[in-house]
Order: sequence, then C-alpha cells, then structure tokens
Amino acid sequence: MPKSLKKPAKSGPRPQDLFDLPEPAPRRPVGKARDVRRAASPAEAGYTAKHIEVLEGLEPVRRRPGMYIGGTDEKALHHLFAEVIDNAMDEALAGHATWIEVVMEADGFVTVTDNGRGIPVDPHPKFPKKSALEVIMCTLHAGGKFDSEVYETSGGLHGVGVSVVNALSERLEVEVARGQTLYAQAFERGKPKGPVKQIGRAPNRRGTKVRFRPDPQIFGAAHARFKPQRIFKMSRSKAYLFGGVEIRWSCAPELLAGVDGVPVEETFHFPGGLSDYLNASIHGTTLVHPDIFAGRSEKKGHGSCEWAVAWVADADGFMSSYCNTIPTADGGTHESGLRTALTRALKDHAERMGQGKRAAPITTDDVMIGAAAMLSVFIREPEFQGQTKDRLATAEAARIVEQAVRDPFDHWLAGNPAQANKLLDWVIDRADERVRRRQEKEIARKAIGRKLKLPGKLTDCTNTAQEGAELFIVEGDSAGGSAKHARNRTSQAVLPLRGKILNVASAGRDKLAQNQQLADLVQALGCGTGAHYREDDLRYGRVIIMTDADVDGAHIASLLITFFYRQMPRLIDGGHLYLAVPPLFKLTHGGKSVYARDDAHKDELLKKEFHHNAKVEISRFKGLGEMMANQLKETTMDPKTRTLLRVVLLADDREDTADSVERLMGTKAEARFAFIQEHAEFASEELLDV
Repeated sequence: MPKSLKKPAKSGPRPQDLFDLPEPAPRRPVGKARDVRRAASPAEAGYTAKHIEVLEGLEPVRRRPGMYIGGTDEKALHHLFAEVIDNAMDEALAGHATWIEVVMEADGFVTVTDNGRGIPVDPHPKFPKKSALEVIMCTLHAGGKFDSEVYETSGGLHGVGVSVVNALSERLEVEVARGQTLYAQAFERGKPKGPVKQIGRAPNRRGTKVRFRPDPQIFGAAHARFKPQRIFKMSRSKAYLFGGVEIRWSCAPELLAGVDGVPVEETFHFPGGLSDYLNASIHGTTLVHPDIFAGRSEKKGHGSCEWAVAWVADADGFMSSYCNTIPTADGGTHESGLRTALTRALKDHAERMGQGKRAAPITTDDVMIGAAAMLSVFIREPEFQGQTKDRLATAEAARIVEQAVRDPFDHWLAGNPAQANKLLDWVIDRADERVRRRQEKEIARKAIGRKLKLPGKLTDCTNTAQEGAELFIVEGDSAGGSAKHARNRTSQAVLPLRGKILNVASAGRDKLAQNQQLADLVQALGCGTGAHYREDDLRYGRVIIMTDADVDGAHIASLLITFFYRQMPRLIDGGHLYLAVPPLFKLTHGGKSVYARDDAHKDELLKKEFHHNAKVEISRFKGLGEMMANQLKETTMDPKTRTLLRVVLLADDREDTADSVERLMGTKAEARFAFIQEHAEFASEELLDV
C-alpha cells in the first residue's frame, strides 16, 4: 500500500470510520475572542420572569373551571351538588350516617345535611394555624378519602370535590356537630370569612351541614340556579343505590311553579335497592319476560356489586351504572363485566336446551339491545377517566361483576325455563335482524356501483318506478310461462314459485333463513322484512298472488298471505297485496264463451247467459299453465277485464286475525283439527270481491 494511503495507528476506530463520514473541514483560526451573545429582540424583552404566574389556593379552579367540573353549563353546575351529596353518601356507606337531608331554598341556596361523624375541626398537623375543616375546604387534594382505613369505599379520589364546590360558590357555609359541640365557618368564592367558630352545645346532633349557592360570575347570572327536577332525581337515585340510607327532600314551593312531578316534601327509603329503581323506571312497558333478574353479591376482596336487569319488548333498552353511588354515564369496565356475564350464561343455556347452533351468532349487542339494566359496584380506590367520573377505568371491576352475576343468572335461567326460553328466542330474533340488516346493507352497497342482481326466475318489467308496476307471483314454471306471454312487458313482472312454499307460521328461523324461494321473493320486492321494511324501496305498487282456482291453489295463496302477514305486515297495511281471480270453468255455446270462477258462479252463468235448452260445453281448467296466453290475459291479467281482491287487515280485528293465523297455520295441529270440526258445516268456498 502506498505510504500516502496508510491510516495512522490508533487504539480504536474513529466515529467517522464507523459511520463512513467525511473528514471535518479544518477550523478557521480566530484572531480575537468574540462575544457570541445576541441582543434580545423586542418580543423576547417583553416576556420575562415576572410574566410567569403562580396560582395558589383555589384560584386555578376559578380560572379554569372546565378542568375540574367539565365546563360551566347546566350539567357542570349540577355537578357541584353531586360532589356535596356524594360526601354525605360516603359517610352512609361507611356505616356512620343513616339519613341525608336535601333542602332547596327560594334564594338559590342548596343545603345538604347528614348525621355522620362530621368533618374534623381540630388543627391540621401540617398546617397548625388552620383547622382540618379549612384545609379541606380551601386546599386542592386534601381530604380523608386517600386513607382506606377511614373510607373503605368512596366516590372521592383526588381530594378536590368539595374544595372545587367552595371555589365556584358565591357563598358556602359549613356547620359541623362533633363531640356534642357545634362549629361553623363561612366562605365566599373559596376564601374563608374567618376561622372556625365554636357556636355552642349540640348534645343531640352530629354530622355535617353544607349550604352553598353557585357563583353567577362563573355560571352566568341567568343560569347559576339549580333545577328542582334534576336535584330531586339525583337525591332519589342515591336512596335507590343504598338501601341503608334515608333521603329527606324539601323544596321551597315558589321554586316548583310550573314544575310537574316534584313534591314540596318527600322521604326516600328503598330497601329493595336497584330492583325497586328498575321497577319504577320501566313502569308501563311490555317485558319479554315478567320477572326482573336482580341480586347482590357479598363483599369479597376488593369489591361487591348489585344489579337488576329486565328485557323490554316495546322500547329501547338502557344501562344505568354507578360506582360507589357515583353515576358513570359513559359506562366503563363494570358494564363490560355485566355484558359478558349475561351473554355467556345465555349461550350456555342455549347449549343445555339443544339450541347451541341457533344461538351461535349471538353477540353482547344482541343481548343488551333491549336490556333495561341497573348496575352498582362498590370497590376500593376506583379509577375514573377525568374528574367528573363519567367512566370507570378500574380493570378489576369487570372481573368482580362477571364473577358476581354469572352463576346467579345461570340459576335464574335454569329455575325459570319458560321465561328463559322466551328470552332466548327474543335475543336470537335480534341476532337474525342484525345479520339480515348487514346483508341488506351489503346488497345496497353493491347496488351503488351496478344494477342490483335479481332472482334468476324473475321476469321483470321495464318500468322502474313503483307506481304502476305489478308483480305476479305464480304457481310453477308452467303457469309462469303462460303469464310471461300474457303480461304487459312495460308494467307487469312475473315470478314463478315451485310448488307449495314454506309455512312461516310453523317453520323455525333456520328453515326460513335457508328457504331459497322466499329469499328470491324478498330480493325481488327489494323492501326488506320485519322492522326493516322500507316502503320507499318496494319495487312494485301491486303484489298479486295468482294461483290456480282450486283447493291446492287456495292453499298456496294462504301460505303466501301468511308469509306477508308475518314478515311484511306493512306491505299489507300499505294496500299493496292482492289476490288474482282466475277462472275455473269455461262455458261455450256456439260462438259465445264466458268464464266462471267457481261452481256457484258457473250455475249462475248457465242460467243468466244461455238458454235453458242450450247444450253448453263446459271445460274445467286444471291450472293456469293450461290456459292459452290470450285467455289468461283476458280473464286474469288485463286491468280492463280482470277482478282483483285486495288483502286488508281491519284495525279493530287484528287480535282475532293473529289468533286465527296461529290456530290455522301455527305449530299446533290439534288447534287446526278443532277449528275444522267447529266449522265443518261452513266448509264451502266463497270469494268476496273487495
């Protein structure tokens, strides 16, 4: 190697060798040392240490109330009351208070009183010149909830609740009865008006009384007043959540002018807890099963829970959950535990009943969509998302609730088989609807980019509007061929069905879902079924059942009507379903031909249209497929010469209709047999032109 390319020996590689960096350029020598500090710009000169604010005490709360109570709207305003009554409830949950009194005064003050231990008033060890009461009321992150020996379960986590209320109140007054002595202290906008004062003896009193009025400087003069309806409901809910406490309510009469449902005075005490709460909440609704599934678990380890669940048939469900009596409007881990427990137990019940395959598609959403549920958990040191505590984040809560609810729900299902089976069928229906809705959305999505694929046997009309378009549902390919030749191509479509369709009144959901003929019919109509029926998407203004004029044809027509009645009742209500009236006989004499729809009509025409001595040729049609296309058009399909029967459901006869369909088409053969015996003497076929 040339000497010029040899690298100098070193004890280790240089950094630029490792990273393949170029050699640094040599530094230019500097003659004199220079001061490289740059003069401050005018903007920098105007921003100095004196501009750094240090907010002390409760001033941060007044500057940024949204950080502590979520804003300054109505919800945030009422959160102040929630913080105060939650402190009283913590005393009750700890076993030190048996009653709480809530008073709304005409001047805007609200008072919350309990008979608990009372806030300590002795000097605080860390702040010997201040009482513990003043420290709690004026210092963020100060309180008794940090020590689990004082409160086993509580809603307070950060020690900011009542101090925030003090900061955002125009005036707040506290009275404490401890050791048969009464103490008092007043505050204005978070600042004490003086030290704690000893008022006098209180031999028959104990606990804490907090009286406060929200500050209009924070919430606005027009909005800084509590609403009686909201305070009333919040107070009552606390009594539901803990059966061991009595809530005493009173309100100034002048505040209730124009307010419905709020009494001047009332006492709440609900030993039944959440079961009583749910009963009151769902009063007047129709339930899938009559009994409420409710219970509570004993305290084990880190927590316990109470629940009440019912399934509502005619309304949407809801979930109201609480943690340590704090409402968790946004749910959380405890709600997840309840959902999981109910879903797994219901699926296990389906397996025991041999319905595992039907129940396989069930999800937690299917179980909970109609569930009216109340859930309350009591856990040590809960974790919430945000100071307003709207969502529980404690992971352990899901396990506590699932373990507490799972076995009792298993036993409830096993001990109430009739109710359990009703619930299972109802939930499976919800799952079927969800799957069907997803399929319909998929079809709709595909139809955006291209024409919707219609059933192969459908011969469609050229008219794409619902108005004026007709769909003829015919019996078999032979009749379908005749109808295709007899139709008006512009406005009349034909869908042939093969033989007798499925009886939807007695068939299970699996058979219904797998039946291709009914699937083709639903796809051809394009309007969906059940609760997802869409009138605007119906492709034909008239849906006409056209079957043979004999007993078999009448049977097929009754099966189709049953299908529409069960799956698309709104199609019937909309006046879209019709029955065609094809002829059964053709009467011919000389050059004259007339058509009769049945035996009675035939006898009538023989007397009316022909001479009594005439030798009339009578031919009987075996089916629509044997009719010439021009005959079918003239007698049954041409709007100018045909007769149609419109199927209607009378408003005052719907219960009888439902009963008749169940008796004649349902799963109980003995009901059909009894009906036939009862009406045997009237077994003659009649047609009524409506």
